[in-house]
Amino acid sequence: MRTVEWDAENFQVRLIDQRLLPGEFRVIALDDHHQVAGAIRDMVVRGAPAIGATAAFGLALAAFRSTANESATLRLELKQAAEQLHEARPTAVNLDWALRRVLERALQTPGSTEDLRKAVLDEAQHIADEDVQINLRMARYGATLIDDGDTIIHHCNTGALATVDWGTALGVIRMAHEQGKHVHVLVDETRPRLQGARLTAWELGQAGIPYQIISDNAAGYFLRTGQAQKVLFGADRVAANGDVANKIGTYMLALAAADNHIPVYAVVPTSTIDLTLAHGGLIPIEERDAGEVLDLYAGGQLVTPKGASARNPAFDVTPQRLLTAIVTENGIVYPPFEENLRKVVKS
Repeated sequence: MRTVEWDAENFQVRLIDQRLLPGEFRVIALDDHHQVAGAIRDMVVRGAPAIGATAAFGLALAAFRSTANESATLRLELKQAAEQLHEARPTAVNLDWALRRVLERALQTPGSTEDLRKAVLDEAQHIADEDVQINLRMARYGATLIDDGDTIIHHCNTGALATVDWGTALGVIRMAHEQGKHVHVLVDETRPRLQGARLTAWELGQAGIPYQIISDNAAGYFLRTGQAQKVLFGADRVAANGDVANKIGTYMLALAAADNHIPVYAVVPTSTIDLTLAHGGLIPIEERDAGEVLDLYAGGQLVTPKGASARNPAFDVTPQRLLTAIVTENGIVYPPFEENLRKVVKS
């Protein structure tokens, strides 16, 4: 199934609960936009494109659960629901992009509340279906950058689980594999929530792509010793100058790759590119609960001292000077990014 789906029979949103993988595959059903916001915040669903589609379906739930019998009232309720959904994960620009797109469709739809509800659901479904095709186009462009025999370091999770289906950076690797190229993936654990060790490794295993899990602080060793030829990751937001906000640890990985002259590619849909922000320093960085860092066990023992405190930024910003290229569904973008990104982002 897709990562996120609309259940037309029960008027629910169905999500793969990614907190339980790889140990358990479970699908949960959400009944209203409050539950959708909670699922996004608690990382039942994660990955910028998947979050965007989920939020759009959250607005569809808000529309169908509303008892409003006037279109103006329903539009107001949708705006309020969008504000709550937006606050769930502020760094991922796809969330805001999807919400604005659905709200715009609602504003442009005349007629009854029933017409408005149908239009909102139609736009949400279109966003989800469109995401799959966008990912496939990115994968085809990105696969041209992968050579037969490459070992690739991949950070976080950017596969089908991070999107509606197929994936961004991991989708590129999957496409190269399906084209017959022999690729091997070194999977960063991606602390503290281990999206690499849990989710990326699981997806690679499902696809039959050879991989090995490495600790986050081992990437520099493999890059320095020539045991990796490419670095790939996704992004939650890209600024107009090409600075990339991605899962924490991306900046250090890109620094090590650049120091060893290893190509670094960010793979993102153009909906992730935020031309309203001049540079990455303007991107809001979500800081999550310190418990994600402190709740660390080894040999059945809690590693951290009782009463310890921690900092837990979920993302960091990789300066565009460290990137070789940015892969989008409209082509591969090379420097100067500030000029060339605008050419691939359709108004």
